[in-house]
Amino acid sequence: MNIVRFKNVNTLREEIFRTPLEQYVLVQLDDREITLDPLYLNRVVDTASEIDATLSYCWFRERQADGTLLNHPVNDYQPGSVRDDFDFGPLVLLNAADVLSATENFTEKESSMLDGGWYALRLRMTIGKMIAMIPEYLYTVERRDYRKSGEKQHDYVDPRNRAYQEEMEQVLTNHLGMIGGLWDGKTETLNYDEHDFPVEASVVIPVKNRVRTVIDAVNSALSQETTFPFNVIVVDNDSSDGTREALESISDPRLKLIKVDATENLGIGGCWNRALLSEHCGRFAVQLDSDDLYNSHSVLQAIVNKFRSGNFGMVIGSYSMIDFDGNPLPPGVISHSEWTDDNGPNNALRINGFGAPRAFFTPVARRFLFPNVSYGEDYAMALRICRDYGVGRIYRPLYLCRRWDGNSDAALSIEKVNANNNYKDCLRSIELMARVKLSFDEATKERAFPLPPNFMDKDFFSNLGLGGDFDGYDEEEEDDDNDDDF
Repeated sequence: MNIVRFKNVNTLREEIFRTPLEQYVLVQLDDREITLDPLYLNRVVDTASEIDATLSYCWFRERQADGTLLNHPVNDYQPGSVRDDFDFGPLVLLNAADVLSATENFTEKESSMLDGGWYALRLRMTIGKMIAMIPEYLYTVERRDYRKSGEKQHDYVDPRNRAYQEEMEQVLTNHLGMIGGLWDGKTETLNYDEHDFPVEASVVIPVKNRVRTVIDAVNSALSQETTFPFNVIVVDNDSSDGTREALESISDPRLKLIKVDATENLGIGGCWNRALLSEHCGRFAVQLDSDDLYNSHSVLQAIVNKFRSGNFGMVIGSYSMIDFDGNPLPPGVISHSEWTDDNGPNNALRINGFGAPRAFFTPVARRFLFPNVSYGEDYAMALRICRDYGVGRIYRPLYLCRRWDGNSDAALSIEKVNANNNYKDCLRSIELMARVKLSFDEATKERAFPLPPNFMDKDFFSNLGLGGDFDGYDEEEEDDDNDDDF
């Protein structure tokens, strides 16, 4: 079986037609040199045949410049693994008939795209189909990207890749429409002044063992100039390096220090919940990480003004990447300009973050609360909020994100990167399944829009993780951005 380098859907279809007796096609997704283990084909093809997999992939090794091999495991594919950078590795085995069937109605643009073409193909092929990930190292490729995880973290929003982003957004939007997972465009109306709060805004800083940076962050918050009262809530998660003592030395009454004991087992999300639920929390809760800074004295005012200008459950700004000495780092300003009011909640399922600084209307955040984790807790909250509430965006930089060796995400192992991605894919799965269920409930009650293809098909719901016992609807029955503190 020959390896076919993916160029676009058209050339892949032509290759399949040239070898009509082949059940599978082995597709290479990049141009690195690949060395297959002797039993690769036997293992992968047999597995695909036994379970009728539409797409099969496995773990692999990377040969480094010095000749040593680095193991590169990859994640299982989940219903919510709809981000465009899902790592299958450079080699996948595809069911040839499924490729032809999935692409039969592709537009000419979809059929001729390179990156977007593969994205569209794998999204379409995996609807209602079995996917096989074999957790065995079965081939070797040369390693080319030696950047640390922190240096690659923002590739997906690099302004230089704007055309790519737009192409990928359209592919995902089409896919969500096909499976009934599109955001319905509705937002709940909010009354900001319905309840009383001790202050208009609270800057929330969770911290653990950041004595080197936390005082800079606190001073950045306390130096804000506003027309309204505000405070700064620091939740110290049982620091042992002098952080708590440094915070206790600050005499400003606007600083509210919440001291967490280790026995409470809190992550960043749990610390946020302590701040949100405290008696000190203001009407709007505004994020600041313990090793970052606001870039001016007017940030808090700008965020509250944005809330007051519209009907938003949360407001998100933009930030600049700098090193610890204040020097700019690529890709520079992270504005998340891919967000639009009409399609942002859909596109949010494709990318890995929403931006910073993040701010929440406190009653909305209290409604959902954060998951008690130290990675992805902000993404989970934002993803859930954007389903029901408007999200206000400020596209000018408000925030300085400092990258330094002490960042907990500066140099992650592949295993840790995979664990982080796996968690966010889980969050996407939950959100996607919730949206599909809402669409299904709405369609079956009101027939407000045409049902997508195979909507009542049992395999369709099983693939989305809604359970294998679905027998149809009973008419009588009745829904990174920057986690570097801990």
